[in-house]
Amino acid sequence: MKVFPESDLKWMRRALALARRAEGMTRPNPPVGAVVVKNGRKIGEGFHKKAGGPHAEVFALRQAGKAARGATLYVTLEPCSTHGRTPPCTEAVIQAGISRVVVGTADPNPRHAGRGLRLLRKGGIRVDVGACGEEAGRLIGPFACHMRRHRPFFTLKLGLSLDGRIADHTRSSRWITGPEAREEVQAMRRAADAIMVGAGTVRHDNPSLWPRPDGRRNPWRIIVVRNGPLLLKAQLFTDAHAGRTLVAAPKGWHPACARRIRQTGATVLELPRDHFLPSLAKELGKLGLLRVLCEGGGILAGELIRAGLADELCVFSSPMLIGGPVGATGNAEWLLDQAPRFNRAECRPVGRDLFMRFSPADKEG
Repeated sequence: MKVFPESDLKWMRRALALARRAEGMTRPNPPVGAVVVKNGRKIGEGFHKKAGGPHAEVFALRQAGKAARGATLYVTLEPCSTHGRTPPCTEAVIQAGISRVVVGTADPNPRHAGRGLRLLRKGGIRVDVGACGEEAGRLIGPFACHMRRHRPFFTLKLGLSLDGRIADHTRSSRWITGPEAREEVQAMRRAADAIMVGAGTVRHDNPSLWPRPDGRRNPWRIIVVRNGPLLLKAQLFTDAHAGRTLVAAPKGWHPACARRIRQTGATVLELPRDHFLPSLAKELGKLGLLRVLCEGGGILAGELIRAGLADELCVFSSPMLIGGPVGATGNAEWLLDQAPRFNRAECRPVGRDLFMRFSPADKEG
């Protein structure tokens, strides 16, 4: 593994911060940031703002202008090498006279992976890959999932008491976690292309699911329903964003209710009962969605885990005990030797609560 000097890591961290400004806005493209540096000084920077628009490298090179000749370009993702809705960035980098390119991570698209790096090197540019590689890889994790599995990356968010409850026995969950945790959830919504909940959450909590503030995001709001109608007075059908609500339901689900929901401007997506969630994931992939944030409830959480669709688990643990039957995974249960296991990737305090991020692990023997 190549060891990068602190100066390289400093500028790559800046490029990563720029890229995060557009999370939730670039679908189906990944968020990318770029910085042009010469003689230890930043002379240009930019990030990809939306699909069809200029890429991060182009913004950074435009800002640098003629001073880019002989400079170093830091970019979070391997520059593109093919013509799409915009010209290939490799050509722009070579023509600008950049002498060195530092890349966070290679392109996960198997058709393009490494091609941009080879073209840059063929053009006489020194290329170094892997600066802040783990962070850069995590940034494009949803894009990589979409490329390799043709579906979005599912982040399962849970707000839990110490005894693993997501609500009290009356189904009330406001508020288990503190205000700082709830602010972080808003940031997670802004980074997502869709926010998903089960029908029970809609019936009990009547959430809006819209990010506050939305930062010009335009996410989908997905309701997963299996049985029973939905109330048309729910915020998801009556607010200014009803056209961004999608109801995922089994084929033949309550035709009269489905018809009235469509009249609100919302979408009803009917799916086969068998392989329901994998079918939903496939359809969301066709929409170009990269990241789906699942916020509840327990039954949906358990189904996602059972279906192998929980790509990331984000848990806010609150220092309280609730008791009662409303657990984190609904009625899902496993024997110890069959229980899904996760690796802890992050753990830190958030106000009075504890935030933990997990990735799926192989089952232990």
